[in-house]
Amino acid sequence: MRTKNKASAAVLGIVTVGAIALSSGAASGHGYTDLPVSRQKLCQNGTVSDCGPIQWEPQSVEGPKGFPASGPADGRICSANNTRFSQLDSPSTPAGRAWPTTKVTGGQQYTFRWQMTAPHATTDFRYYITKPGWNQNHNLSRSDLNTAPFLTVPYNGQRPPNTLSHSGSLPRGLSGHHVIVGVWTIADTGNAFYACSDVTF
Repeated sequence: MRTKNKASAAVLGIVTVGAIALSSGAASGHGYTDLPVSRQKLCQNGTVSDCGPIQWEPQSVEGPKGFPASGPADGRICSANNTRFSQLDSPSTPAGRAWPTTKVTGGQQYTFRWQMTAPHATTDFRYYITKPGWNQNHNLSRSDLNTAPFLTVPYNGQRPPNTLSHSGSLPRGLSGHHVIVGVWTIADTGNAFYACSDVTF
């Protein structure tokens, strides 16, 4: 009888832990940008090699929300504070080359696209970009960015489809290499998903 009670308690404990994990956001959505192509997607599709674990899970760059007031630490924005994905934070690829860029034109409409492997209730999507003259030789920090988003797409708690596209105007007056930081903020957890995309104006 005592053994049966112990077994029941063990099962109850496992169920309780599972329920807590689910309610704390462990089952939250996952996603990444492929327009403009993000660093994690470049690793996943083999354009950039030797990226480590991110090559198998480009959708998992998840970290604290509230950017730029809070969120990932400076120097760890592109990995969302996830040390497993630290290659994304480096100003160059693991082979020491510049990250490949997408050509864009300032002042024109651009279609941003997210791929979601597990859509989740969403607050909004926000896009930030580096300032003219930003320091390209170190890991990205807030001082490199215009901390006001150039595009915000409200989503009002809805769940996005598996592929989501939306358009917005790119900033004018920029030239050369810049980084766009896309932030997908989850409505019912404390997290957001981050994607750094290298572009050339």
